Amino acid sequence: MFIVSLTYIVDLEKVDKLLPLHVDYLKNQYEKGNFIASGRKIPRTGGIILSKLDSIKKLEEVLNQDPFKINNLAEYKIEEFIPSMTSDDFVNLKEE
Repeated sequence: MFIVSLTYIVDLEKVDKLLPLHVDYLKNQYEKGNFIASGRKIPRTGGIILSKLDSIKKLEEVLNQDPFKINNLAEYKIEEFIPSMTSDDFVNLKEE
């Protein structure tokens, strides 16, 4: 599993202009099964995406399609981890 942390590198005004395109991109990635959760950071300095893609290379290819990345609005940090314990509600995220 991967945690992607986006940090905006431009004013929120520029981010908001492309937000509808970014949301469409996210919806498309959910439909393809590439993302399992996403949302804004508080305070609003960026966002977080969770992905269960099976390789960092595939994830990077997917992230390169994000309008925020294409337009250089955010930096992306990718962290990989293996969920070994979860609550009962998220047992499907565990990896053996």
